[in-house]
Amino acid sequence: MSEHSPKVDQLNSSQRLLLALKEARAKLEAVERSKSEAIAIIGAGCRFPGKANNPEAFWQLLRNGVDAITEVPPQRWDMDAYYDPEPDTPGKIYTRFGGFLEDIDQFDPQFFGISPRTAAMSDPQQRLLLQVGWEALENAGQVPERLSGSQTGVFIGITTNDYARLLLQDGGLSQIDANYLTGNPLNTVAGRLSYTLGLQGPSLIVDTACSSSLVAIHLACQSLRNQECDQALAGGVNVILSPEGAMALCRTRMMAQDGRCKTFDATADGFVRSEGCGVIVLKRLSDALAEGDNILALIRGSAVNHNGGSSSSFLAPSGVSQQAVICKALENSGVKPAEIDYVDVQGTGTALGGDPLEVAALAAAYSQDRPHERPLVIGSVKTNIGHPESAAGIAALLKVVLSLQNKEIPPHLNLKQPNPHINWDKLPVKVPTQLMAWSTDSRRLAAVNSYGASGTNAHVVLEEAPVHEPIAESAKRPLHLLTLSAKTDVALKQLAKQYESHLAAHPNLAIQNICFTANTGRLHFQHRLSVIASDSMQVREQLAGFTAGQKTTGVFQGQVEGTSQPKVAFLFTGEESQYVNMGRQLYETQPEFRTWLERCEHILSSELKQPLLEVLYPQAGSNSLLNESAYSQPALFALEYTLFQLWKSWGIEPGVVMGHGVGEYVAACVAGVFSLEDALQLVAQRGRLMQTLSPELVEPILDKFKQAAEAVTYYKPQIAFVSNLTGELAKNEISTPEYWCNHLQQTMRFAASIQTLARQEYKLFVEIGSKPLLVDIARNCLPEIEAVWLPSLHPEKDDWQQLLKSLATLYVGGVKVDWLGFDRGYSRQRLQLPTYPWQQQRCWFEPTKNGHSKIENSSVNFFSQSNRQQLVKQLEKTGELTEDESKLLPKVIELLTKEYHQQIEVSKLEEKIDLASMPQLHLTSLTAEDIQAWLVNKVVSELGVKPDDIDIKASFDSYGLDSVLAIGIASAGEQQFGVKLSPFELVHYPTIESLSQYLAQQIEASESEMFEI
Repeated sequence: MSEHSPKVDQLNSSQRLLLALKEARAKLEAVERSKSEAIAIIGAGCRFPGKANNPEAFWQLLRNGVDAITEVPPQRWDMDAYYDPEPDTPGKIYTRFGGFLEDIDQFDPQFFGISPRTAAMSDPQQRLLLQVGWEALENAGQVPERLSGSQTGVFIGITTNDYARLLLQDGGLSQIDANYLTGNPLNTVAGRLSYTLGLQGPSLIVDTACSSSLVAIHLACQSLRNQECDQALAGGVNVILSPEGAMALCRTRMMAQDGRCKTFDATADGFVRSEGCGVIVLKRLSDALAEGDNILALIRGSAVNHNGGSSSSFLAPSGVSQQAVICKALENSGVKPAEIDYVDVQGTGTALGGDPLEVAALAAAYSQDRPHERPLVIGSVKTNIGHPESAAGIAALLKVVLSLQNKEIPPHLNLKQPNPHINWDKLPVKVPTQLMAWSTDSRRLAAVNSYGASGTNAHVVLEEAPVHEPIAESAKRPLHLLTLSAKTDVALKQLAKQYESHLAAHPNLAIQNICFTANTGRLHFQHRLSVIASDSMQVREQLAGFTAGQKTTGVFQGQVEGTSQPKVAFLFTGEESQYVNMGRQLYETQPEFRTWLERCEHILSSELKQPLLEVLYPQAGSNSLLNESAYSQPALFALEYTLFQLWKSWGIEPGVVMGHGVGEYVAACVAGVFSLEDALQLVAQRGRLMQTLSPELVEPILDKFKQAAEAVTYYKPQIAFVSNLTGELAKNEISTPEYWCNHLQQTMRFAASIQTLARQEYKLFVEIGSKPLLVDIARNCLPEIEAVWLPSLHPEKDDWQQLLKSLATLYVGGVKVDWLGFDRGYSRQRLQLPTYPWQQQRCWFEPTKNGHSKIENSSVNFFSQSNRQQLVKQLEKTGELTEDESKLLPKVIELLTKEYHQQIEVSKLEEKIDLASMPQLHLTSLTAEDIQAWLVNKVVSELGVKPDDIDIKASFDSYGLDSVLAIGIASAGEQQFGVKLSPFELVHYPTIESLSQYLAQQIEASESEMFEI
């Protein structure tokens, strides 16, 4: 406004009014554009019948025309007990088929910080969404760690709740605990995903029956356009665990007897129920383009409405309402009806006339101005996988997205005799029964139609992704670094195998994009692998060697211990390390390196007669002045300072710096002692003066150097600095001219300096220089410690080879790398790569017998009062104990004695029992080891963790302990030991070891007070 104000002041009132109107109109138009902005789909994950466990596998199923319907697995229910071919038989089902997911009982609870017990008490739909949602984010290259606290929304379609019913029916009321509350209400399905990932945008479920997930996607798009969230996860889930739903559908004749959706066919007699889960990641198109996301397709617009009272029955569809919602979606999309090539329809094939009504509605809405030779192509994903109900919309939408990406329309199955109630001759529609090439002269546009038994209809219009024009790179790296990581060593090997297979199946993927996607689009876990390679074929060969257990060049593996960042020390090389063309490959191929080196050259332009870059990188056949002190010292400084900036841009920053000779000037500069300009001028002066000297004679130049040093502005160091003059950590003495004058003439104490770093517990050392001089010397100074010594450059190796080797070593050692910074300045594109290999285990309740729950761990707490008394009664009755019980008997007697003394007044104690005559009964308190055993048992029983997996030094969080379970353990401990135990103590004493020690102290103190006379 300020830049226009002078002109505004010169306008008359009418002109000002006109200007204000124009500005208001511009703002209004911007708001309107935002309300209709296209939404980008940037990632996807899925599980569908037929082992379609990711989008690529789902596409192969669709493309190959696979029928994924099977008989009901015996793990779900006994089909023989429920099957009866007569439709009217009460309590029976007249079809034996469905579309089912495999391993529905499997989950990786530790990955998400959930206890196995909590997982076993949770709806498998919740667990499915956690894993598929994570995969969708990885598919999008969105690191969940960076999403924590973000305005990311979650919109999930879900209808059924079979697991909760089974828990009560087969598990008994004894199963009910706090986990039931967080694991089974439908609202927790979206809430758990938001909570686990730390997402703070809108989080909700949608239940409109069959149209649930498409309505959820519509709401997610609206939320994005209304600025309620900046990113969204949207989709749906459906799992079938009990036969009651099928029974009800059989009574209404809505189930196909042969278990097939015969959409558009004359023999259509209903649908077949199926399972599925699909999640997509959504962003506003402008944001996705600005952030370089891999766009899979666009959602141009959508609409939702309801049948009202127009249908013949509550469950019947309405052709009029469907036509209305289609027209509204087209209007919202700004797309003409004739532009749509394909629609994946609801197509349930029910006896209520759904197919003819739907086709008529589609034809009416899409026939306007449509050329006769370009009929609307229609099909239904349900002919492949059945009807996944609340996940039906996302299944159809993913089919369309994959079709847009692959420019093919999959075959529609089970169409042998076209439905005679559909007027095929007059309606401009076509059903592809074979794989169909999707050719067009313009952009590809498609739609998904869905209506629910609730009467809610939804329609979504999609467009193929915008064409990505790769940016021509001015510089290319000759080598690249791929990183993989996992939470376990087994998972890491599986992930490496997945990448090996993926690269074999997609040999044309660019190595730089593979590495960029893997490095920036994945969370980095403790078990790490890094691979240096020049192309994707080499990566595949190296991964094959790793998975085969072979030692392979260019492959680095490590395990990160603890959560704290490893400390890194930078060592800056001194004189006599220069050589012609040092760092030249980096200068030619690394934008950050080039920028800083050219800045140093610019600063030195008034100090050097010959330009720095001509000295460093002379033309072939010309002589270099690099070995003259006047040039070697500023050249070394410039190179090292530039290397430092390169490491810094990659996120590698030192906890301490140390230098030798001219390297100490660089160390001081990066620590903030003086500016780059002052440092370069001082080093240039130093080099010129030293060139006039005879060896070890510096007195003649001291006065002139002192003048130069006094002209410098000094500051306190901002990074810990080890002085080579003292061999100790420096304070403010390095921020004086006197220090640098002394530095010119005194002996360096390099060995003492290295010892100081060792006392500071540094074990990672990076040499910032052209040669590995300091690390070789330092290694000999500290032979007794296990340290890692890493050069930046080596004269006998290519720049990238040495640099990436050191970076790879730092990464597998646990150092955090800024991978976005690592590729800054290059043209990169995100790819769809393998997602995390889950380490699944069975997480399921076990049916109970006689009302006793089996979800509890089977181990017995022998230290509970009832069990102790039971043990003694057994001994009194039979006189026999098992071997394990015999081992526990002394402790039981001891505890019973303690209880006895607590129950009887101390004043009457001597009358009741003669302690002298019973030496085996004494008042020894519980030890920390006893309490530790109880805690181990409690963690095993409460959290469902295997005893062998217990580590007494590991935090409770690592077992999936939450606040609800903490209350339970604290309450049990208080009852068990008779001391006050708050759930907060599990925070203050976060391990079994520390908590048991604390409890032992509390018990001892309590007993001391109790028996004090």
